[in-house]
Parts: sequence; C-alpha cells; structure tokens
Amino acid sequence: MDRETFERAKLKVLLKQNDPHGFGTLQEKSVHAVMKLAYEPDEDYHEVPVEGYIADIYRDGRIIEIQNGNFGKLRPKLAAFLPLYPVTVVFPIPHFKWLIWMDEESGELSEKHKSPVTGSAYHAFPELYKIKPFLKDPNLSFSFPLIDMDEYRLLNGWSRNKKRGSSRYDRMPVSLFDEIRVERIEDFMQFVPIDLAEPFTITDFAKAAGLRRELAAETVPLLLYLDILQREGKRGREYLYRVAE
Repeated sequence: MDRETFERAKLKVLLKQNDPHGFGTLQEKSVHAVMKLAYEPDEDYHEVPVEGYIADIYRDGRIIEIQNGNFGKLRPKLAAFLPLYPVTVVFPIPHFKWLIWMDEESGELSEKHKSPVTGSAYHAFPELYKIKPFLKDPNLSFSFPLIDMDEYRLLNGWSRNKKRGSSRYDRMPVSLFDEIRVERIEDFMQFVPIDLAEPFTITDFAKAAGLRRELAAETVPLLLYLDILQREGKRGREYLYRVAE
C-alpha cells in the first residue's frame, strides 16, 4: 500500500458517509473501511464466504484480514484458513493521534488535542501474543500500517469531566506515515534495534528501542519464541538475550 492508494481509499469512504463530519455513519468503522479499500479497491472481493467464515478480502486464493485489535477473535479463522490459503493480517496502528471529544446530547466537538503517545509497530506485539500458536505458520504474514488519525470519543465516562472510562466513537484516518511488513519469520529481525549491544536484558532492549519496559517485556519473549533471539544466562535478576545464530 502506498500513500496514493491510501488517499484514494480514504476519499472513497468519506464520499460514502452521510454525516457532515465524515465519520461514524457506516456499518463498519472508518479505519476498517479505509483499510479494506486500500488493500483491495474492488469491492467484489470484500466480505467473501470462505471455509464457513467471512474473509474481509479474498482474491486469487489469498486472504487479507483487517484487524483493529482483539486478535483472540482471529484464532478460529486462522485455524480454518491457514492450512489452505496464504493469509495476511493487517493491523493499523495509530502513529500520531489527535483526540476530539463529542458531547452525546448536542453533538458538539471539542478542539483537537494531540496524544503524547507515538505509535510504532512494536504496539502489535501484545496482540500477536494472542495468536502465538499460529505465528510460525509459513502461510501467515502481517502488515502494520502506521496511520496518523483523528480519534473521536464520547463524553460519557465516569469521571467529573466524563473522559475517564469514555467510549471511542470512531477513528478517521488522516494520512499514511509508513507500513511495516512481515512476510516471513526472519522479518521479525527488524524489531531488534541495530545498536543494541549483546548480551542484553529486556531493560536494555526497551531503552534501545525507545519503548516502555512493559511493552519490551511483551516483545522480547515473542522474539525468543520465534527463534529470533536466544537466552544466555542472567545479569542479576534479569535474563540475558542475544540474536540467535
């Protein structure tokens, strides 16, 4: 997927919307709709029955599943699809995100405020863990588009300002920042920082990758499972790792 393809898909979804703000009126959420059109512009290949399930995209013997989260729901589909078809799982990740709050009663929108969190492909790892038994299947590949997006949230939370515990209404893609692809297991090597001195701990990995330690603690064990890393003793209470030979 390139930026021109992304922009065409985004425009097509916006033109389908009846809402003057251009979001939230489709049966599916906007990010999912844009991604389907970006990866397959011909809607004849969308929502196709395959092996007792509905594939988001099925064309020429290949399946693409768009997943905005909760990879656990993918397990039955993967079990049915992977023995027979190549499957690419697309997981769009917010790169830069601007929050916009919506009053449920009046529909009034707040000004945009940029989230302090910058998303990266590492944010896929907590989801990948949920389909860990399938990760070594040669028919499985991934695409992680990093999308700048507006996120609309309802002011319906439990706190005084109604923001804590609030519901997400929709996310509208703004632009494509990058796309990280994993075609085979060896491609997970790109998640090991180049300047990471060996052997290293999870804390070292987090620092080199610019991650919170909690996210690094979900990334490193998965790279170990995929034989990208190997364990090598301990330093104090922490295990040591190096790139597998």
